[in-house]
Amino acid sequence: MLNILNKIGSKVSLRDKKNLNNPKNAQNIRLRADTILNGYILKETLTPFIISLAFFSFIFLMTRILEITDLVVNYKIAVSMVLLLLFYSIPYFLVFVIPISVMMSIILTFLKMSKNNEIIALNSCGISVYKLLMPVAVFSVIGALFTYYAIAYAMPWGRTSFKNTVYEIAASNISVALTERTFNDSFNDVMLYVNKIDKKSGELNDIFIEDKRSINIISSVIAPKGELFVEKGKKVFHIRLYDGVINYTNINNNSAHSIKFDDYDIRLNAKRIGANKFIKRKNIKEMSLRELFLNLNKNKDKKDSFYYSLLIEIHKKFALPFACIALGLLAIPLGIQAKNVKKTFGVAGGLIVFILYYLLLSAGVVFGEAGVYPPALGIWMPNFIAAGVGVYLLIKTSGTGLIKKNKKPIV
Repeated sequence: MLNILNKIGSKVSLRDKKNLNNPKNAQNIRLRADTILNGYILKETLTPFIISLAFFSFIFLMTRILEITDLVVNYKIAVSMVLLLLFYSIPYFLVFVIPISVMMSIILTFLKMSKNNEIIALNSCGISVYKLLMPVAVFSVIGALFTYYAIAYAMPWGRTSFKNTVYEIAASNISVALTERTFNDSFNDVMLYVNKIDKKSGELNDIFIEDKRSINIISSVIAPKGELFVEKGKKVFHIRLYDGVINYTNINNNSAHSIKFDDYDIRLNAKRIGANKFIKRKNIKEMSLRELFLNLNKNKDKKDSFYYSLLIEIHKKFALPFACIALGLLAIPLGIQAKNVKKTFGVAGGLIVFILYYLLLSAGVVFGEAGVYPPALGIWMPNFIAAGVGVYLLIKTSGTGLIKKNKKPIV
């Protein structure tokens, strides 16, 4: 039942126990006991951390799986490409998964120790709850470092690679680049609107195209039906329209005329698809820390929504890793105080805490982008609240009947 005390007792030799009156020997025993205790807690947190990391990663990936499944079923994308897209999505999820996994693993570890009366037993030996902070701090800092790497380096790389891979898919299957009931400006000087797309056959219904590729002439094409096909061996695509009308407008002489057709082909180059849809200005989440600061300096005089978004993203790259430390501190008293509840309630409590943290963070992002208050305040406030509540509960827990202080240590 008291595993940790048995471990400490088994590591201390009988000779050491007989020479407790020797100050130097007693100090060595204390150091050895601290090392064993720290190693025990770190080892106990490792298994629930790995389980939590795998579980929450799977949950977060489910948000992308529907989109990717659509590509597989309707556009016959290769399984290897699907796995690649999932792999590129992982860094973005890890930014949130690592902090919650750190918190859950610490809650479960201290819940287990509390239910086994190991916390009270340690305190009866003169080891206060504050001495248990060291392994938790080490574990939380390691989690913070991994989170920082994920958000500062892996996430920009993953999102850029994901976007480029989707571009390659679009280059091999143009229907992926089209969206129903949306004006698609994915082509140079061509605006395309399709009311409905049959994803299996590739048939288009109710099509409108505005073509400005000819000098001084704008042509508008309307057709009830069309289809997509590709030239073999080339990345050249065609949209073939049936039973439609072409309206030509000459800008120079303000003349217009219409032509009806039975079928009409429009040629599109695959390179033009990616030029507009995927290779635009980098998304903020795709920028490295250096690129964020460069763009921040360029826009420091504007103070618009883009400027505040840059500032928020910079603070998030430091605030989210620090969440591992703040939530880890809060997890200690939550685990200890949950002694009399089932493990499932302890897990549920941890999830509620993280949801509240995420809601506060989301509110900080929204109000920070709107300029209601400084972005730094909105991004860091959840950490300050979590750490503050953690310190308060830790002090309260150590001073209550849950942990009775013993001023006479056995060692």
